[in-house]
Amino acid sequence: MVDRLLRRSEVEELTALSRSTIYRHIEEGLFPLPVRIGPRAVRWWLSEIQTYMKSKPRGKDCGERKSKGSKK
Repeated sequence: MVDRLLRRSEVEELTALSRSTIYRHIEEGLFPLPVRIGPRAVRWWLSEIQTYMKSKPRGKDCGERKSKGSKK
């Protein structure tokens, strides 16, 4: 695999996170740090984003919702 640097828009697309959520998670230490490539430009390593995504738990199927009266 060839590692490459991703733009923020690519990171948003891959993670389905908004810009504000990405930066909030960075501040909380929950998201990979960006690499500064210029005074106003940052990028993220694809491998670090993939590792982040693999570390997230998978959600339940959409059909497994609890009904309001359910005690499960």
